Amino acid sequence: MVIINNYDEFEQYVGKELGVSEYLKITQEQINLFADATMDHQWIHVDEERAKNESPFGTTIAHGYLTLSVLPHMWAQIADVRNVKSLINYGVDKLKFNQPVTVGSEIRVRVKLLTLTNLRGIAKAELRATMEIKDCPKSAFEGTIIFLYHFNN
Repeated sequence: MVIINNYDEFEQYVGKELGVSEYLKITQEQINLFADATMDHQWIHVDEERAKNESPFGTTIAHGYLTLSVLPHMWAQIADVRNVKSLINYGVDKLKFNQPVTVGSEIRVRVKLLTLTNLRGIAKAELRATMEIKDCPKSAFEGTIIFLYHFNN
């Protein structure tokens, strides 16, 4: 885990990989709960029997946004950014879902710090996030995640 105490320490990682999270197994329960939370009950996500018979994947798949939504959990395994008054999820650029995540798959995220910009005391961090699927050559998604950090000092 990378520990970052201030802007200057964060800046040292520009252009470098910050790390890789642990694997997280995607369960049908997670998919169903996400479907309930987002009101997206498309059969390919929640109907196990139909997916087994009709889906090209032979099983249900996680919502793309479910895989994106676990990013903060995984990011916390990679970096501990300290001395922060606030952290804001600012946006996502150039997000592309490359491969569906089937139920039972294990995913992890690999993160590289692309840029760090000082916006009048607030650090704008642009992070390249690649969500990997265990034993799969294609990533689930790739995109640039943007966080705003307001450091105490």
